Amino acid sequence: MGSLLRPPELLAARERFSGGEISAGDLGRAEDEAIRAAVSTQESLGLASATDGEFRRTSWHMDFIYQLGGIAKTEGRLAVAFRNENETLSFTPSGLAVDGPVHLDQPIFADAFTSLASMVTTATPKLTIPSPSMVHYRGGRASIDPEVYPDLEPFWTDLAAAYRDEIAALGDLGCTYLQLDDTSLAYLNDPEQRAYIAGQGGDPDHQHETYIKTINAAIAGKPESMAITTHMCRGNFRSSWAAEGGYDFVAEALFGGLDVDGFFLEFDDSRSGGFEPLRFVPKSKRVVLGLVTTKRGQLEKKDDLKRRIDEATRYVPLDQLCLSPQCGFSSTVEGNALSYDDQSAKLALVVETAEEVWG
Repeated sequence: MGSLLRPPELLAARERFSGGEISAGDLGRAEDEAIRAAVSTQESLGLASATDGEFRRTSWHMDFIYQLGGIAKTEGRLAVAFRNENETLSFTPSGLAVDGPVHLDQPIFADAFTSLASMVTTATPKLTIPSPSMVHYRGGRASIDPEVYPDLEPFWTDLAAAYRDEIAALGDLGCTYLQLDDTSLAYLNDPEQRAYIAGQGGDPDHQHETYIKTINAAIAGKPESMAITTHMCRGNFRSSWAAEGGYDFVAEALFGGLDVDGFFLEFDDSRSGGFEPLRFVPKSKRVVLGLVTTKRGQLEKKDDLKRRIDEATRYVPLDQLCLSPQCGFSSTVEGNALSYDDQSAKLALVVETAEEVWG
């Protein structure tokens, strides 16, 4: 999917760097060593693509967003309530402000991608970046300086253009597999999240359509050699989530209108609803069923996965379906509550089940 549990040695190196005990070069070498081992693990398990585990990031999205021109980091003011079966967690991430015209100063994660590409031997190097929607969702209109963008249409135009520049630059570097991670398009299925948007003064009934239009503008003209997918989940922080609800609210506009090559979809428990919204998926798209949870260490049963894949074929032909974990194992540096052995077992289960179902 993207993120992997950070090894203790890398977490320790990050702590030492934060404390001024080691240099940026020392930290980079620790990251290289950890990523090289992670790539080797992914390839040995039989994965056809490999990521760097997002080991050079603290957060799956903000490390990217803060590098866009026109975006400033601000003190977090909006607490996010995450919950799981046992508790509710309050998390207040750093915020952002759009205080200048949005643009791309230089390619983001370029060094991270070229480093990953140099380490793979059998797998396709896969890069994950946040969707353009994530620049807007949390703060909404209030995070965008009205003196810079008195009207929002130029904001969306500039945001899409910055992403087009990024995608073109990644294509020049040889990236052929790019994933846009987007929680907003899944969050908006939750009535509580739509109420949150309304409270911001946004348009809860049509905001997903604006996001889809912007993403399509961002990926227009992508290199022919590049496949672009999107991954949607309802939050992933220390084995907890922030939203619930099936894909019904956004399904027709999303599956029928978003110009990506495939959809990575969260389906690991009842929070995600049923497969019925997949009836809107056109024949040209792949659907990756996220049936294996990254939130708990308990290993799924292969027969249960096969049964659920069979259920999904009522709405999408088997040759359009794929299998994956429902999300990353460590969307933030803290990671989910499972072990490295659990992580490897779940990735191996995905590969073994896929080989038995699709050959």
